[in-house]
Amino acid sequence: MFLMPPSTRNKILRFAAGVMASAGLLYGVFLTMQGRLQRDETPATTAAKSSEISIELNDTQVSTLKIETVVEQDFLQERHSVGNITFDQNKLVTVFAHYQGRLIDAYLNIGDSVQAGQPLFTMQSPDLLTAESNLITVAGTSRMHNRNLVRAKTLAKNGGISQQAADQVVADQQSADGALKSARDNVRIFGKSDLEIDKIIAERKTDSTLVVKSPISGLVTARAAAPGLYVQPGVAPAPYTIADTSTMWMVANVIENDAPLLKVGQNVSVRVAAFPDREFKGKIIVLGSTIDPATRRVFARCEVDNADNLLRSGMFATFVITTGEPLRAPAVPQNAIVREIDGRMSAWTTVDRKHFLRRLVSTGMNQNNLVEIKSGLNPGEQLVSDGAIFLSNLVAISAME
Repeated sequence: MFLMPPSTRNKILRFAAGVMASAGLLYGVFLTMQGRLQRDETPATTAAKSSEISIELNDTQVSTLKIETVVEQDFLQERHSVGNITFDQNKLVTVFAHYQGRLIDAYLNIGDSVQAGQPLFTMQSPDLLTAESNLITVAGTSRMHNRNLVRAKTLAKNGGISQQAADQVVADQQSADGALKSARDNVRIFGKSDLEIDKIIAERKTDSTLVVKSPISGLVTARAAAPGLYVQPGVAPAPYTIADTSTMWMVANVIENDAPLLKVGQNVSVRVAAFPDREFKGKIIVLGSTIDPATRRVFARCEVDNADNLLRSGMFATFVITTGEPLRAPAVPQNAIVREIDGRMSAWTTVDRKHFLRRLVSTGMNQNNLVEIKSGLNPGEQLVSDGAIFLSNLVAISAME
């Protein structure tokens, strides 16, 4: 038989006594926090399933709780989603050269502001040279026919030429005048003004330098232009891309359940991470006609006001859509609602701040840290906010005993 040394035996006895003391202390704390749990003389499992359970607490325990009043609150009928900011494609222009040629100079860089009519780049254009040369030739021919017409009129008055010859001179002059107008229009297509065209005719001097100007005001969003680059009409990349950023698009995919609530023209409120305190106003301009089978979402495009040019393409955005008039309903703080083990929502009410009754509730919208109560509570009732979850935990623990 093994004999344990007295010192070892004393240590084991002292350790066992300490464990038993600690267990007793924990049990006492549990009984104090539990309060007096009142049930209708039914088993614990039946009480846990009951819709109404009451607890009586002492003054010390009540002092740890926060008791508030159910109020009435206007809940906005809104839907939330996320999207991305992009350029308004209706105000985005890719600026190509109208004719082929080689770039001489490019004046603007990405991010620069540009006004409508401001030069973007210059280029050498063989087509412009041909049009100007033809203009000079046709202008000379027109002057000659004008002089012939003056002489023919004098000769016809004095009987120096036949009427047929005079008519032919008039016809030649009119044909030359029409050719001159056509030649002027051909040069005007290249962006030359009437004063510049008159100067070409007067000086009989061609200039193959073509100036390409911005068709709109906005920002330079892309540039491929470089001196010496040979460009052709419509061949990518475009020398410049200009965007009018006074409005931007927000492209989003809204969940399927919210799709019936959305309509073209509805107002939206947009926020981006770069400006968390700034709200941008917009409206829905396009709604998709189909639901994406992979994501179960519907496409929505919103036009957003960007008068201050703060939004940038590619920004991640959140937005809110108002789908109806505000709904007035009872409201309680978020921490007053407890999700029970079975998934039901409950709240703890009191009349005398001593006895607390658990009530099952139906909740709705959640706004400004307040929860909409659809059923189970009425305005003016008192309930526990801070500490509600601890009361529900006491009931759950007791039910498992």
